[in-house]
Parts: sequence; structure tokens; C-alpha cells
Amino acid sequence: MSSTQMLKGILDGCLLALIAEEEVYGYELATKLAAHGFADVSEGTIYPLLMRMQKLGWIEATQRVSPSGPKRKYYAITRTGCEELAAFTTRWQQLAASVQHILKEDS
Repeated sequence: MSSTQMLKGILDGCLLALIAEEEVYGYELATKLAAHGFADVSEGTIYPLLMRMQKLGWIEATQRVSPSGPKRKYYAITRTGCEELAAFTTRWQQLAASVQHILKEDS
């Protein structure tokens, strides 16, 4: 299994966590993910996820003037998004602990 396949289930949570830190636009999210070691995640992967999260009401978008070019769409987390982020965090911690436990047993 490639790391891309493993990422599919956790990208929503990672994006929500980054958006919860501050309002951010799409390209900036790609840059932030890369800075955290997710260099293989492209904007082509991020934008459909942002659209889906917006439809679910987890984030909201606003157009703002950019200092360098056309308007940018900035994303902010909603109350529902904060609730989903909290649920994701709990699920991730439980999953990570279980995987770590298994890996330690096998070593």
C-alpha cells in the first residue's frame, strides 16, 4: 500500500487542523502540508476535499483580494468543523495507539 492510499483517510483531519490554526487559502494549505512532510499531496487532491468539506459544513470560504494577483478563496473552520476535528483527533489517537502497540509486539 502506498502512502497516498494511507493518506486518503486522514487528509480531512489534517486539513481541518491546519484551517483551525488560521484562515488559509488552497495553495497555502499545500505549502503547509509539504512543510509537515506531506510533499506528495497536490493541489489537485486538496481542492476536491475542500469542496466536499464545504458542502458538509465543516469549513466556509470567502473571497479576498490578493496582494499579488486575482482574488483568493480563504477557508475558515466552522463549529461543525471543530466538532469533526475533535472526533477525528480522538479516532486518530486510538488508531495510532493500536498500530503502535502492534508494531512494538512485532519487533
